[in-house]
Amino acid sequence: MDKRTILFVVLMAASMYLVQMFFPQQKTQSQTPVQKVQEIKTVETPVSSYDETFYVLKNDYLMLVFSSRGGALAEIDLPFKTKENQKSVINEILFDKKILKDSKKNAYFPLSSYYIFEDNRRIKKEQGELSGYFPLLRRKIADGKNISAKYYALNIVSDKKNIDNQIFKVTAFGKDFIEFQNSDNKRTITKRYSFAKDAPYTFDLNVNITGDNNNLFLTSGVPEVELTSGRNDPSLKLRLTKNNKGYTEKLKLPKNESIATDVFPDWICNSNGFMGLIIDSLDEQANGYLTSYVDGTILNTRLTLIDSKYNLYQAKKYPGYLIGMPISRLKNNINYRIFAGPFAKNILTAIDSTYSNAITGYNPEYVEALSFHGMFSFISAPFSKLMFTIMQLCYKITNSWGFSIILLTLILRLMLYPLNAWSAKSQIKMQDLGPQLAEIEKKYANNKEKLNMEKMRLMKEKGANPLLGCFPIFLQFPFLIGMFDLLKSSFELRGVSFISGWIDSLTSPDILFSWSYPIPFIGTEFHLLPIIMAATMFLQSKLMTKTKDTKQMTDAQRQQQGMTTILPIVFLVFFYKMPSGLNIYFLFSTIFGIIQQWYTNINMKKNK
Repeated sequence: MDKRTILFVVLMAASMYLVQMFFPQQKTQSQTPVQKVQEIKTVETPVSSYDETFYVLKNDYLMLVFSSRGGALAEIDLPFKTKENQKSVINEILFDKKILKDSKKNAYFPLSSYYIFEDNRRIKKEQGELSGYFPLLRRKIADGKNISAKYYALNIVSDKKNIDNQIFKVTAFGKDFIEFQNSDNKRTITKRYSFAKDAPYTFDLNVNITGDNNNLFLTSGVPEVELTSGRNDPSLKLRLTKNNKGYTEKLKLPKNESIATDVFPDWICNSNGFMGLIIDSLDEQANGYLTSYVDGTILNTRLTLIDSKYNLYQAKKYPGYLIGMPISRLKNNINYRIFAGPFAKNILTAIDSTYSNAITGYNPEYVEALSFHGMFSFISAPFSKLMFTIMQLCYKITNSWGFSIILLTLILRLMLYPLNAWSAKSQIKMQDLGPQLAEIEKKYANNKEKLNMEKMRLMKEKGANPLLGCFPIFLQFPFLIGMFDLLKSSFELRGVSFISGWIDSLTSPDILFSWSYPIPFIGTEFHLLPIIMAATMFLQSKLMTKTKDTKQMTDAQRQQQGMTTILPIVFLVFFYKMPSGLNIYFLFSTIFGIIQQWYTNINMKKNK
């Protein structure tokens, strides 16, 4: 690698690190500007103690915990994949284990006593199940302050009057359905929930409103935090139709509560990056949508429970976001389809296929809720999608996502072989000219113009060009960023173990061992993979340096030798807390690079 290439890589790594640290993904702008947005000034009202009754429906994919407040969902809990439940695709991760250890009270599902329909009757359970679920929604902290029901999922809220904490009565209850009803002097609201029989992680909601149905919204709730590379990456999306063509719009995350009026959403989506909710209106569309910022100190993430003595995950650093689907003013009876679960491509594609209609051309396109995270995702998304398809094919061969990453790395190396070989040959030629260039520098040290002319003459004569070593890096940039986004954003890698006891989740850093007291930058965990990767990079740079005698080196080669130490350190700092899948990719990419360099050296010696 010449000086220009090294400087480019160092600057790229440093800039990406700074982007990750100081410009979170939530800064992303909406693709289509909404013309009319009405800001709503809201004041958080303390919720006093009150009686609240909970009811549960559950199957192999979902535990739905309904509250008498709003007839809404206080919890949506996703069961872990186990030997007994192979239908679920949710893997237990380290945070689940830590919360069970650090705050057992908050590891019960549901959190409070509840009613369930068993043996053809309503039965009260005094305590939920200990562990075994991922809480899709942020929920009340045990022994903590009460939270408003306006943060529950599928609550009906109004921008004109506080109606979200009204008490609903259960009017029907069975194994797979439940119905709530509330009446006041303005309206009667009936909400009936039932499990979908033909799609996983999906259920139906029928809302019937008699009376005033103006300015009402059906809300998404606030998804629990999931960290990617140590950051929270929430996402709000709309599915819209324009000129009979559907497209998905990613919204800018709100700083307050507001209502947009100039669009007619087919469905709305609120996700934490890996999982989320999609609310799809199956009847006549209403215009607008509601978005709201939720202070993390008002609605805590469960992460605040982990090592709370050292305040590792401060509540204020993890705000939440809420989105609301407008309820049609022209129709009293409205049907909704709700997806609440993992944003796994195969699951969303299967649901799309289930509900598609070949005659009408209808397709819900839930697969468009998938997101690739990162500052450069607008560039890398097509490359990420291509490489994800290849990685899925690799998984069918290896039946291991870890080995699929390694195989994908090899395939990508082979795809980019001509560019890498071109770069390697150029670097070898420049190194071969090192002694001659050093002599020219010594001879014309006091004549810069003559020095540059003689260097250019020699390089032209020998067919060497220092810029050729740098150019392929620019061409590979979309692929590199695509891999970067893919390996930290794919749900399929979440909680998937590669080497048990060390690499337990490919979307999280590897953990060789851990401790309680946080150390600056390092935190509470020791990650070995990035150290191995940095050491391999250092070895590669040393193997690529042919000239050992510093007297025979040019100034550029001397600077390059100094950079061989700095570059691995830069990557070590940048990748130390990156997902293990990403470190595996760069580790094996470097190993394959060493093999390619060795092969190129042999071929060039044969051709001399």
